[in-house]
Amino acid sequence: MNRPLAAALAAGTLLLAIDPASARDDLVVARNAAQTFATLPDGVRYPEGITANPATGDIYVATFDFGPNANKLLRYAKNGHLSAVRDMGGTPLLGLAFDAASNKVYLLNMGASKVQRIPAAFGANTPVEDVANVPSIGAPGPRSGGNPDGSSDTTTFGSAGFPAPNAMAFDGGGNLYFSDSFQGAIFRIAAARTCATPCAVTEVAHDPLLATAGFPPFGANGLAFNAAGSALFIANTGDDRVLKMDLSTSAITVFAESINGADGLLLDDQGRLWVAANQADEVVALNESGRVIAKLGDFHGIRKDGAPDGLLFPASMVIIGDWMYVTNTALPLTGMPGAEPEADVTRWTIARMKVPKR
Repeated sequence: MNRPLAAALAAGTLLLAIDPASARDDLVVARNAAQTFATLPDGVRYPEGITANPATGDIYVATFDFGPNANKLLRYAKNGHLSAVRDMGGTPLLGLAFDAASNKVYLLNMGASKVQRIPAAFGANTPVEDVANVPSIGAPGPRSGGNPDGSSDTTTFGSAGFPAPNAMAFDGGGNLYFSDSFQGAIFRIAAARTCATPCAVTEVAHDPLLATAGFPPFGANGLAFNAAGSALFIANTGDDRVLKMDLSTSAITVFAESINGADGLLLDDQGRLWVAANQADEVVALNESGRVIAKLGDFHGIRKDGAPDGLLFPASMVIIGDWMYVTNTALPLTGMPGAEPEADVTRWTIARMKVPKR
């Protein structure tokens, strides 16, 4: 131990570096919080995106599957009853966003590299409207990082094979922001409700911090605005990070580290930033300093019906009233037989958990 550090510990002065505001937050842990809200129909797998209409309680879910006629857009009533299924064919879907002003659900069609929308009360044959095409811009430049010994490493990202629109969020002015996990980018569609289609897509950020060489192999992912609308939080799944972008400058900084598989993001009405940790099978809440103040859910095994008990690869969440609804994507990624419980799942579910009060 170096002498300045030892002296600080002996004198107790190191405690002065602790943020008093963050120190007041007690950690809430509820490992058994997750219960099943709904089970997907037979043969429908990998629920990923989720959104909701607070006025009706309807829950919308998109699947991230591959193969002909594999993907569905699902609508559930607030009691968990399946109300409608829209077949989306072989194109995997990711993020969803409900827009109350237009009463439509926006969806990110990764397979088609498009932003799309559909009326909230859709049925099996309701047309899907193309809003915008996702630009192909390739990977961002290399990223350098320092090591404790004073050396540094440089990560060079390979050219993205295709766009991967993943998560989205509307700002207070009706502009739609969305992330691209493979291209390490944030894009914006101005006046997304009213722009002439195909709407123009503007590059907001194309930054090495938004890319990853980690696992799972998704960079920029979940999005959430802060309460003031001045900053955008961005999950980087493969880097286990949550980033923060100043919208006035587009400068990106690291907000939180070591969240295993940071995926979907959600800011609640108490100012907590919720993060789906898809590799830890939990959802965590961060305070304004990026400190973990709550951990909800866990994986408790595979039930006899083939569905996960608790959370397994939670990807996205939405809050209605006192409840948080979470997609159990349960997607096997390693390809190693017997190495991951996701490979044993035969029925896929949407979970829900009570949102703790402060």
